[in-house]
Amino acid sequence: MYTEVSEMAVRWGIAGAAKISHDFVTALASLPEGEHTVVGIAARDLSRAKTFANLHKIGNAYGNYKDLANDSNVEIVYIGVLNPQHLEVATLMLNNGKHVLCEKPLTLNLKQTTELINLAKAKGLFLMEAVWSRCFPTYEWIKKEIDSGNLGEVKQVIGSFGISAPKVDRLIKKDLGGGGILDLGVYVLQLASFVYNGEKPISIKAGGHLNEDGVDISMSATLLYKEGRTATVMTHCHVKLPNEALIIGTKGTLRVPLFWCPTDIVLPSGETKSITLPEPKHPLNFINSVGLRYEAAEVRRCLRAGLKESPLISHKESLLLAELEDEIRRQIGVVYAED
Repeated sequence: MYTEVSEMAVRWGIAGAAKISHDFVTALASLPEGEHTVVGIAARDLSRAKTFANLHKIGNAYGNYKDLANDSNVEIVYIGVLNPQHLEVATLMLNNGKHVLCEKPLTLNLKQTTELINLAKAKGLFLMEAVWSRCFPTYEWIKKEIDSGNLGEVKQVIGSFGISAPKVDRLIKKDLGGGGILDLGVYVLQLASFVYNGEKPISIKAGGHLNEDGVDISMSATLLYKEGRTATVMTHCHVKLPNEALIIGTKGTLRVPLFWCPTDIVLPSGETKSITLPEPKHPLNFINSVGLRYEAAEVRRCLRAGLKESPLISHKESLLLAELEDEIRRQIGVVYAED
């Protein structure tokens, strides 16, 4: 019986013992037993990996990522390390035959994202940028609502994501890949791209403020699409914004509170459609992050179907997001050493 379950279960390795990794593993535990198992955790500090392993009852704890990459029992690695390490750690895993689910942003720029996707393709391995938003059932509802014609022709998308985190290192330090564009902007950009079916905007105009380290604390951008369609997106690292999306058509508006991890959508009629998230086994670090279960379920579906990318957040989509992030950074003046 044990062998059957372990063969069926997706065998995860976790790279990085940070807050998001804790939430991801907690979310995995909310899924049906026998579908997922975590077989190894690696961090640069072995004691952190061991603490994580003890909490989540994981068999193997490693003090470096190479040992995780060499673990023959690991089928796919979830990468929850800091942004500048995404390319290096994902490359290590792919080169050792592991499938990869990498936290967003997939890498720091288009150049690195292209390199990583090309490597995954060359190795014949699954690679997905962890834009968990796309896997929420509520995103299916958004799509259906747009496709039904209830909104008329969608002409405007407005999305804001701002948090008050003026002292959070991963947001304010350039050498950590900081700034709101990569951390929060990926969410508002993927939303616009989702509504407009992955279409590339015809022009972008962006502005923002930088901190003393040269990364953006605020960003506002207008993306123009053909046929008179527009997306207006904002991020902020110093103040909380409305943190909702409005999808506005000629006949009505769809409102999506907490659009990056939404449990509700508010229809033009004023009616609210909702999902209920399960109670997590451990306290979580981020809002609604037990909803990472939907992303994990999508990964399992793809792997068992032999897919090398998810149709929900395809390689093409990740390349477009990287291109948009690069252009907005260019206009605002955020430059990383890796550029």
